[in-house]
Amino acid sequence: MPQDAAQDTTPPVIEVRNLFKAFGSLEVIKGVSITAHKGDVITLIGSSGSGKSTILRCINLLENSQQGEILFQGEPVKWRGEGHHRHPADPKQVVRIRTNLSMVFQQFNLWSHLTVAQNVMEAPVTVLGRPRHEAEDSARRYLEKVGIGEKADAWPAQLSGGQQQRAAIARALAMEPEALLFDEPTSALDPELEQEVVRVIKDLAAEGRTMMIVTHDMKLAQDVSDHVIFLHDGRIEEEGPPDQMFGNPQSERLKGFLSSTVHA
Repeated sequence: MPQDAAQDTTPPVIEVRNLFKAFGSLEVIKGVSITAHKGDVITLIGSSGSGKSTILRCINLLENSQQGEILFQGEPVKWRGEGHHRHPADPKQVVRIRTNLSMVFQQFNLWSHLTVAQNVMEAPVTVLGRPRHEAEDSARRYLEKVGIGEKADAWPAQLSGGQQQRAAIARALAMEPEALLFDEPTSALDPELEQEVVRVIKDLAAEGRTMMIVTHDMKLAQDVSDHVIFLHDGRIEEEGPPDQMFGNPQSERLKGFLSSTVHA
């Protein structure tokens, strides 16, 4: 992906080189390479089972890949073992990388026994060691940022799905990460609640945050992305800027995929 001269001297925030991942004998990622520079919004699209979410989980080291390199700000993940026995060699490095790559999941995963504000401040206190009063002030600011400041003292069960997902985004932001990873952030929501979350993601993109998004929402992909990657059967079938990918797709598979999503 072409970058401006200022970025040429700075290592990418996320770089994946020739990644392979299998579950047992089933290969799900087959030699994928992705580069995300600071401020890039990269969206992964493709049919269910194409490997989109697995790539995010490998980047965040929630899944172990069997081959290939993952680099964060130019620092390669250190591995031990080979093939299905390969795993990260340095637990402290894993914590450091995960701290800087906040992930927002399809399911909101809020702790039901904590208030919304407590959910957002928990990781900054326990992982980053921030004083509770500072973490609470920060949590309330991020809840305001995503439009649910008035829900700070509510319980998760008192929130709609869209509000819970926005709370999950605030929780990710509270770690002040270098990049955000979104795994189908709107697919569990009704259409009207989905738009609340889409607005927040668009605002974050407009701020120049580095993001990698897996989504079935083609309009979201078209509106917020700098670069779109279409995956098919664990490989990159086609990639490019959104205008090209949605306006002038080259591969028959991408044409068919976009046609099916438009008419779905």
